[in-house]
Amino acid sequence: MHGDSRHEPSRPRRANGRTAGAAGAGPGGLPDATALARLLEPVVHAAGMDLESVRVSPAGRRRLLKLVVDADGGAALDRIALVSREVSARLDASGAMGEVPYTLEVSSPGVDRPLTEPRHWRRAQGRLISAPLAGGDGDSSRDTAAPGQPQTIRGRVVVAGHTAVTLDVAGERHEFAYAELGPGQVQLEFGRAGEAGQAAEAGGAANAGGAAGAGQEGAAGAGRARARARGGSRDGH
Repeated sequence: MHGDSRHEPSRPRRANGRTAGAAGAGPGGLPDATALARLLEPVVHAAGMDLESVRVSPAGRRRLLKLVVDADGGAALDRIALVSREVSARLDASGAMGEVPYTLEVSSPGVDRPLTEPRHWRRAQGRLISAPLAGGDGDSSRDTAAPGQPQTIRGRVVVAGHTAVTLDVAGERHEFAYAELGPGQVQLEFGRAGEAGQAAEAGGAANAGGAAGAGQEGAAGAGRARARARGGSRDGH
């Protein structure tokens, strides 16, 4: 599920009498992703969501700015569209993307997103996951697994707190501190209701298996909403 916002500035943005430049300078002269994250994170948080990642890459004569956002209960299409509009407005006002036309793509994480933060584990409650135990990468100096314990744990998330997660492993509950686990991975369960949609997520769609976005073109940001589904696209005005 992706929301796309397109911007094609007709002239440079000016702030305090100067042309507004891109946010920092990343590889290849691209806007710095860390600086963009600092700029956009308050906007995403104001919409009740978390900014998971920011990526900027060249795309022909344009730039592609990809944001991944998430929230408890999932990132619904209308919330992604809202975030897309608010982010677009912040980018326009700041001139953070510079003078080069760009595409903004806002999406929710797919099922293949690694579980690396307590909120990721919390949002995976009830799901079957696998995760390497600390030291399971072959470095025996960091190996904390007990003798006879598998290097990768597999279980269902029962509850996730600030510092530890409880997993149901073969019918028994075990608590693991996050420091004991490497990045978790949600497992697809095709026998469970709704897993067909989860499989679609793994292929590039997220949550509802569709796409929604709020698009605005031009320096002033004339509105053009664009929704793109996996099998095609639909446009709204």
